[in-house]
Amino acid sequence: MANSIQQVVCPACDAINRVPAARLGDSPRCGSCKAPLFQGHALPLTEARFRHHLRHSGLPLLVDFWASWCGPCQAMAPAFEQAAARLEPRWRLVKVSTEEAPQLAGELGIRSIPTLAAFLAGQELARQAGAMPAERIVAWAASVLPRATAPA
Repeated sequence: MANSIQQVVCPACDAINRVPAARLGDSPRCGSCKAPLFQGHALPLTEARFRHHLRHSGLPLLVDFWASWCGPCQAMAPAFEQAAARLEPRWRLVKVSTEEAPQLAGELGIRSIPTLAAFLAGQELARQAGAMPAERIVAWAASVLPRATAPA
């Protein structure tokens, strides 16, 4: 993996960047807009942006499907942020509002919220419904894709 190249979608402008896997932890910046490619925060995405990241990201995506009216979703939001700080740059953590993307939620069969889903290379690997603390989110990600959770 040290010599491999990862495609990383910019969280600011959605440009596709090619970054040596060994350099993911070196604070890479977007070649187009110069924004940091990793900021240690969950990235809120619209349906269109989610589909773009899903199609073009070489990193595994950990998605929090949520809604503004959902108490457990609101309670889990800080834990998901903490998990993002711990899992980036090995994972990209994103949030998709089921209120703003109901068609996507229907296509993916999201029946309860919050629901976490892990994707790699455009394919869903696993999902877990229910609110979790940060430690459990990180552990769940490690159980789904251990090589993507191990420190570089």
